[in-house]
Amino acid sequence: MLRSGACAVSSATVARKILDSRSSTQTRERDSFYGRFSTTDKEGRAEREKISRKRRENLQLLLLMVVAFDLVFGFIRPFVAEPMYVPSESMAPTLQVGDRALTNKLAYDFLSDPERGDLVVFEDIGKNKNEDTVKRVIGLPGDEISVEDGTLLVNGSPPYEPYLDTEEGATQETPALETFGPVFVPKDHVFVMGDNRANSYDSRFFGPVPNENLVGEVSLRFWPTDRFGFPA
Repeated sequence: MLRSGACAVSSATVARKILDSRSSTQTRERDSFYGRFSTTDKEGRAEREKISRKRRENLQLLLLMVVAFDLVFGFIRPFVAEPMYVPSESMAPTLQVGDRALTNKLAYDFLSDPERGDLVVFEDIGKNKNEDTVKRVIGLPGDEISVEDGTLLVNGSPPYEPYLDTEEGATQETPALETFGPVFVPKDHVFVMGDNRANSYDSRFFGPVPNENLVGEVSLRFWPTDRFGFPA
């Protein structure tokens, strides 16, 4: 009887240990299971916060762009910058028909004087008076300008003009006006021409432009988008 009772107690002890071991294993598995969910939830929340923060930043950037656009084309437009539309081929290939560009209206008020090669916007003194026109500065006060056999000469020499649609910026012939000048650019004036010399109504016809007629300098072409940039 004693042996039988001892065996029963031993069996009960073994059974209890087995149950305790299973219970401990289940507890660890449950903690591990919910722990994974907890970690995933934290990661998901962090990702959602990151996306939300990025959206707020994008919205702020958009609002900033809207405000800047409104300032440039609203309040500041009459004084600092103004968009212009290119209506003709006279400045091709630099500016094409339909291009839109910004005019820096402070360029010659405070910053500097016109220089050869500048793209200037001015109040037309020719047949299109009261309209703004864009041309390139070719001559400055005191320069001698002439065209001989279709070749432009500034102070007796062909200028280097890399902006023209010719090989290595060689002087472009002007068949529309084979011979011109010479003329001297007076004080406080600039001599302007279109890059498309054969199809440009410019200072060869209406004379040098007074500095007081200069509206500003073309600073940025913003349309079309594939031609966005600073025209040479």
